[in-house]
Amino acid sequence: MFNHDKLSKSEIKELGLIATMVRMHVINMIANAKSGHPGGSLSAVDILVTLYGKCMRHYKEWSEHPEFEDRDRFVLSKGHASAALYAVLAEFEYFPVEELMTFRKLGTRLQGHPSYGYLPGVEVSSGSLGQGLSMACGMALGLKLDKKDSYVYCYCGDGEMQEGQIWEAIMGASQHKLDNLILFVDRNNLQIDGQVDSIKSLGDLKAKFEAFDWAAMEIDGHKYQEIFQAVSKAHKLGKKHKCPVAIICDTVKGKGVSFMENNPDWHGKAPKEEETERALQELRGDYNG
Repeated sequence: MFNHDKLSKSEIKELGLIATMVRMHVINMIANAKSGHPGGSLSAVDILVTLYGKCMRHYKEWSEHPEFEDRDRFVLSKGHASAALYAVLAEFEYFPVEELMTFRKLGTRLQGHPSYGYLPGVEVSSGSLGQGLSMACGMALGLKLDKKDSYVYCYCGDGEMQEGQIWEAIMGASQHKLDNLILFVDRNNLQIDGQVDSIKSLGDLKAKFEAFDWAAMEIDGHKYQEIFQAVSKAHKLGKKHKCPVAIICDTVKGKGVSFMENNPDWHGKAPKEEETERALQELRGDYNG
């Protein structure tokens, strides 16, 4: 996937168009379900779109693809952002886009938190915060034991980094030299109760990872070029130093919808009809309010 050093202008434009569609899906899905987590889903979109569009080795045919076992793995540890993952998978043709509107409905494959075994593209059941990185470590270790060159990408929230199990996993990953593990931290600085720093400050997160013998970097989580180049750099750093890599992404909770941005009230509630229409207008670029 990394046969070039940087994205072209046309590739960046393509990712931007997909991201806009994904954000519109997220709003429609959560509004239709009258339940969900728009803030953290919207902050994750640009990273997920870049990963699936330009970085990961993945197959929309899923288990039917002949190289299925050689795929890269993705673990959405902050499972409450499932709307973003489902919308990305639909845009990359894992299942019909129309199915997105079954989100959080009785009997759907699109549960409020990802559920393994029902939907192509979902590697693990997640959403109990703090556990996803442990599962990603197990996957990465298994791949190394099987002598596979596949990568495991894990996605955590910054509020989630307050969980003790996360730091056990961080220690385990360095102990086992999991150079095939790349962790994204969605640092939008908000959690359900408010500002991360006022609840349990993470301090210098990059320095903490480095103290645990990880390689770490900080990027803008909404700039496609930075995301792409960070993943490329992470591959090289991991192999050079025989260590896992953390990419700490500065993001905006509710990105793309002005009244949701940086507002913890939108951590876990659905927009009403007028709010939905305004959000969609802003994303389409035709809002005149």
